[in-house]
Amino acid sequence: MSLAIALLGATGSIGRSAVEVVRHHPERLRVATLAARGSDPQALAALARELAPRLVAVLEPAAAAALAGELPPGTALATGPGALVDAATHPEVERVVAAIVGAAGLPAVHAAVAAGKTVALANKEALVVAGRLLLELAARTGAVILPVDSEHSALHQALRCGAPREVRRLVLTASGGPFLRRDLATFGAITPEEALRHPTWSMGAKISIDSATLVNKGLELIEAAHLFAVAPEQLAVVIHPQSLVHSLVEWRDGSWIAQLSVNDMALPIQYALAFPERWDNGFARLEPTALGQLEFLPVEPRRYPAFALARHALTEGESAPAVFNAANEIAVQAFLDRRIPFSAIPEMLGRVLDRHRAERLGSLDDALAWDAWGRARAAEVLPALAGFG
Repeated sequence: MSLAIALLGATGSIGRSAVEVVRHHPERLRVATLAARGSDPQALAALARELAPRLVAVLEPAAAAALAGELPPGTALATGPGALVDAATHPEVERVVAAIVGAAGLPAVHAAVAAGKTVALANKEALVVAGRLLLELAARTGAVILPVDSEHSALHQALRCGAPREVRRLVLTASGGPFLRRDLATFGAITPEEALRHPTWSMGAKISIDSATLVNKGLELIEAAHLFAVAPEQLAVVIHPQSLVHSLVEWRDGSWIAQLSVNDMALPIQYALAFPERWDNGFARLEPTALGQLEFLPVEPRRYPAFALARHALTEGESAPAVFNAANEIAVQAFLDRRIPFSAIPEMLGRVLDRHRAERLGSLDDALAWDAWGRARAAEVLPALAGFG
């Protein structure tokens, strides 16, 4: 019997890798629903014709219009935010691959958890914005949240080697992005094209910029605190330019367990879909004799000021990560649109956090309200940052 999955974010980088996993395991995996924002309706239609899902869901009405008449017989079409929830909670779906980037993916993740689904989570913002709420809900419904991010997948795998009480530290690795060795005096001249050239991973625009600022690693710290129920002081990040060691666990006896693999998101995606099993595949393999020299470097505060702000948000209180994430989404888009310079991204994050006083989240509506508050404050400070630096 094949496992029926929902694929949210089907045309993005994670979605494309997930489809490769499905193609490798047609006897084990079946796509029951496909969902996407709708930026590439032609690609979504091609996937629907190949995979024959029960439902295709898109956020954008224009995408729904483009898809009309392009879907195979037996595939329904839905549009709007509620359509993503429908795709995630479809009665046939057993496991949800949640890969829609940003807070826009949170309601569908929340609905899947409420329905007791197993969620293979690539949308880190869901846990950043509403981590405790989602995990408490999962405890009530029996839902399981499995990480898809390579770093959290690595930690999940390494933590199977011991008991939680035996863990001293979780250490996430970061490539350092494209500006690891760039002269700090030239950061004001960084262009979007340069920031999008990630040295080791092929990713979407938003996460590529987050890697350049190291915001992605700050968000991953917040995510790890929720996923693995550890205190902020038990979390650390090191720069590892080769991106072959995806994370490490330090045990209280001084031993370390690390997870290594090639830079291919199909591997952590398959891990999350196969768990608790491990399946064979035809993907590229890591040969230890080809490893060469592996570097591990400290995070340089002047090079990555946004990382310290993310850690501050983690320790500040539950609404702070939601505000931080919201402000970052606005800042990244403004940089991509050439409205602010690269160096203004952390400046915007700092200014928004300075206006915020952290509160405990009582509901998903609270989390979404703080997300909206962070976006509004970011929009307010944006005009003053056009010529920053």
